[in-house]
Amino acid sequence: MADGGHYYNDLRDFVVRREVRRTDFMVHGEHDDRTAPQFRNRKGRGPHKGRYDRSRRDRQRGNHSGGFGGPGPRSRLDDTDGDVTMSDGSQDSSSQNRFNPYGRPFRKGDGRFDRDRRQGKGGGRGGGGGPFRVGDRGGGGGKNQSGWYKVTIPHGRKYDKKWLLTALQNICSVTYTPVQYHVDHNRVHFYVDDSSVASALHKCSHKITDTDGYKVEVHVNKSGPPSFLLSDLKPEHLEHLKQCMAKRFDGSQQALDLNNIRTDPDLVSQNIEVILNRKTNMEAVIKIIEENIPELTSLNLSNNRIHKLDELAELVTKVPNLKTLNLSQNELKSDRELDKLKGLKLVELWLTRNPLCDVFKDQASYISAVRQRFPRLLRLDGHDLPPPIGFDVETPTTIPPCKGSCFGSDEIKAVILRFLQQYYSIYDSGDRQPLLDAYHDGASLSITTPYSTQNPSRSSLGEYYKDSRNLKRVKDSTIRFRLLKHTRLNVVAFLNELPKTQHDIASFTIDVNTYTNTLLSFTVSGVFKEVVVDGKSRESTMAFSRVFITVPAGNSGLCIVNDQLFIRMATTEEIRRAFVAPAPTPSSSPVPTLTAQQQEMLTAFSQKSGMNLEWSQKCLQDNEWDFSRAAHIFTQLKAEGKIPDVAFIK
Repeated sequence: MADGGHYYNDLRDFVVRREVRRTDFMVHGEHDDRTAPQFRNRKGRGPHKGRYDRSRRDRQRGNHSGGFGGPGPRSRLDDTDGDVTMSDGSQDSSSQNRFNPYGRPFRKGDGRFDRDRRQGKGGGRGGGGGPFRVGDRGGGGGKNQSGWYKVTIPHGRKYDKKWLLTALQNICSVTYTPVQYHVDHNRVHFYVDDSSVASALHKCSHKITDTDGYKVEVHVNKSGPPSFLLSDLKPEHLEHLKQCMAKRFDGSQQALDLNNIRTDPDLVSQNIEVILNRKTNMEAVIKIIEENIPELTSLNLSNNRIHKLDELAELVTKVPNLKTLNLSQNELKSDRELDKLKGLKLVELWLTRNPLCDVFKDQASYISAVRQRFPRLLRLDGHDLPPPIGFDVETPTTIPPCKGSCFGSDEIKAVILRFLQQYYSIYDSGDRQPLLDAYHDGASLSITTPYSTQNPSRSSLGEYYKDSRNLKRVKDSTIRFRLLKHTRLNVVAFLNELPKTQHDIASFTIDVNTYTNTLLSFTVSGVFKEVVVDGKSRESTMAFSRVFITVPAGNSGLCIVNDQLFIRMATTEEIRRAFVAPAPTPSSSPVPTLTAQQQEMLTAFSQKSGMNLEWSQKCLQDNEWDFSRAAHIFTQLKAEGKIPDVAFIK
């Protein structure tokens, strides 16, 4: 009974603590945002057992206070599971014992501090009494004098800006406008100037799940105004700055030296503070350069505590002749900042005594990283570099037209074209069963569609998606094996289930990959459209790429041992060019009876054009048996390369 009484008291304490927690803090049903959803089943971690065991341990250690808080080191650790966060500011909270990579370290006395804050005694680094705990690093409570709050999204760099802001707005209870959205390393920052908005955004933490299954974390802290609002350069200050820059400009070299400009005596004597790591100050400097010396070729910005190059990106368009740039003795921490200057045609660059110089394992990797951004660079940090190897893309050059099919030899060309004409005349007919003769007994076939996160039922590829063996989507080895069609009977049975099609043979491009005396592998690419039962074609045009691996069969025939079919939606250009050339009459369609005059005209047209009778007849029929007009159209299409090679096989 004594033990039962202790258990009852412990349980009652737990209920009381739970009620206090629910009235003062938000309860989240999510785990840490950097941890994918998991299921836990550890000993002593259940909803009652963990708390009961902890209470018993605390009593044994003499630390059980019988209330919510207490002087003991474990008095604030009511739930180490992490399923219930200790405050709205889940990542700023120091009342969680579970390891948090973004949280603050444990400090002695936090248990009593938290208890006092909950009891309304004020104090605390979060300002106390507010709508949420902001991570105010200055300590103490009090009102946010600036009225601004800085919102931080850890790991926000990987998210699309539009997606992130829309997702936040969808769940935020207050409409807000983000101010000065920017990326700093892996984090995203922006500002808001309303405490209710800040509180609402803070409550959005852990409420959004990204495509990788992680929770998006939202930090909100009191902040000074955004940098662009610090308009500390008045018009008279700008005039002094302009005069100072004029004294530092060397007209003979078209060079401007702004090294350590904040200590310039002319500016200091006027109590003008020009700090180039401030957005407004750097923008003022660039504007003066643009208006007065846009032909500048050398710029020295060394020793100015610059840690970001966002504003300098404007140099690409405003100072197009810049060849030398000195950024040494600044605070650039990542070579990714240099991406913002990639448009500059620099031949000399200084980066010494920046933190980014220490992140490379050797000098070669350092030079390589810089030259990726500035391929014309000849000098780095005062040292000559080997001449760059590359192509001068500025010289007007006509890119040669894309080559057509590649066969390797005329003999192979004839074999492949004959095979494809026979194969697709059957494939596009109403019955694909005769394709059994085209496949080897042990043949294999697979079909693939592009990997997409969209709903496949809304795509024209929906009919093919369910059988797609895209290895980026299908991870299970058993399913992969099942989606691979084995033996010719299964292959042709599967092909019969696919939608009826009409291929544009004129669009075919054929490339021979490998050929020996016993094997021939080639790729066929082109476009097609589906045909429904009543003979009408669908609106959508699709593209395909098909790899056939074949072996010799019969007299100059081919037998397929492996067939890989890739299907995607056609591009705009492919759709525009599709089905413009005359298509051959399918072998299954009836051949109209020709008059003696038409037969004579057909023979003459075939001899003059070089096309076989089937294609010659099609051309004449499309032009209403007008020989001259058909010849003109043939000449035009042949010059444009729109008549396929298969038309000339006799």
